[in-house]
Amino acid sequence: MEETKSTARKVLCIEDEHFISELYVRALTKAGYEVTTAIDGDTGLKESLTDKYDVILLDIMIPNITGIEILKRLRDPQQPQIHSKIIITTNLEQGLQGREEIEKQADGYVIKAEITPRQLVDFIDQLYV
Repeated sequence: MEETKSTARKVLCIEDEHFISELYVRALTKAGYEVTTAIDGDTGLKESLTDKYDVILLDIMIPNITGIEILKRLRDPQQPQIHSKIIITTNLEQGLQGREEIEKQADGYVIKAEITPRQLVDFIDQLYV
């Protein structure tokens, strides 16, 4: 019954909290996405730069390199540009100014505690409407 589609959108989930990562992977896979996970900034940045993902879910607080640093590197006009949509996922309160700065570079911003995995899937789906 389950068929892997080569046309499935690919998601990179950069998240160090295993429980949250698993929730996202289950919901996204059920919705037809192909999901790859990375648990630290080094791995996440390396995978992001392959430019094989349609969406990158990027946690701000991850080991090695922060999500903010990864976002800056991926959006640096001096670097080769990737086509991935980047959605920041965080539970940190950035303050209005900090959040606005992040949102200027990202394609989406979600507070993990305020969104269910199903709502996250809906949010990602809306990027392609």
